[in-house]
Amino acid sequence: MTEALLKIGELAARAEVSTRTIDHYTSIALLAPAQRSAGNYRLYNPADVDRIHLIQRLEAQGIPLEEIATALNSSPRDMNEVLARLDEDLRNLQTVTETAPVEIHGLLNIIATRVHSLVAVAMQLPPDLPIL
Repeated sequence: MTEALLKIGELAARAEVSTRTIDHYTSIALLAPAQRSAGNYRLYNPADVDRIHLIQRLEAQGIPLEEIATALNSSPRDMNEVLARLDEDLRNLQTVTETAPVEIHGLLNIIATRVHSLVAVAMQLPPDLPIL
């Protein structure tokens, strides 16, 4: 049995965010209502709770909301391009690390730690995450 669609207040309560957050995420295409009710209320999928939590984890890693929206709304073809670019960037980072002066190794370690954190978040993406 599938869960019923949620009004904005119900989604906000389940995701433990404000309705203003839901409004903002909707306005920048991070969320999209599944449909509208007869009373013109926006109705969201229950799976959007997981999407909101993912957005919050990515934002906590310092990724701007606009970039998150672009990534989440990418088609699989676009995603292959993103992964290829990430692979190239990681190879470049490895090359820079190997040839960098000792003075900047600390900075490179911070960058590598951030990359590992982002990859860990990406690996936690549910395969059935609704993509707009």
